[in-house]
Amino acid sequence: MAYVVGLTGGIGSGKSTVCEMFARRGAKIVDADAITRELQQPGTEVFDEMVDAFGAEIVQPDGTLDRGAVARIVFSDPDKRHVLQQIVWPRVGARVAELVGAAGDDDIVILDVPLMAESTEGSRRFANTIVVVDAAPETQIAHLEAKGVAADDARVRMAAQASRNERLKLADHVLTNDGPVDELEKQVEALWEQFRYQVKT
Repeated sequence: MAYVVGLTGGIGSGKSTVCEMFARRGAKIVDADAITRELQQPGTEVFDEMVDAFGAEIVQPDGTLDRGAVARIVFSDPDKRHVLQQIVWPRVGARVAELVGAAGDDDIVILDVPLMAESTEGSRRFANTIVVVDAAPETQIAHLEAKGVAADDARVRMAAQASRNERLKLADHVLTNDGPVDELEKQVEALWEQFRYQVKT
């Protein structure tokens, strides 16, 4: 069995940067968001069920999913967010199981799951250990603004996720991302050495 590291963090925490750092060191990345996008392509069961649940307003003129429209609907309504989760999460879990199962015994797999703290079971059941990327709220907002998300919208999205404390309760390891990127790189390197040791023993 591969050594599976569950990686999570709040929106704008820098999780994608951490994934890139692990990938450069040779980790295999299983990205739950990428799997979700794949499963939401037009013509899939997930796409059709989402349109049934939320209406034609979530479909763009070219027939693809309007992710912004979906975000506006579900981030402001917990009941609708739950409906989306019921449609998407079981399929994502099944695909994650396939990809993790296909990894080699000596592989270190980074299982990138943004909403790990929100799911009581979910993808964390595959993980040997859990890493939380932690950042102060003002850091998260700054990261999101740099990606073109308005500060008010960023706060709404952050409020819709698990709290910082809820995520930290999951953590076997915490990567703090409130400083320069080279400090984050040093933390990742130290963890990588620990994971390589686990694989060898």
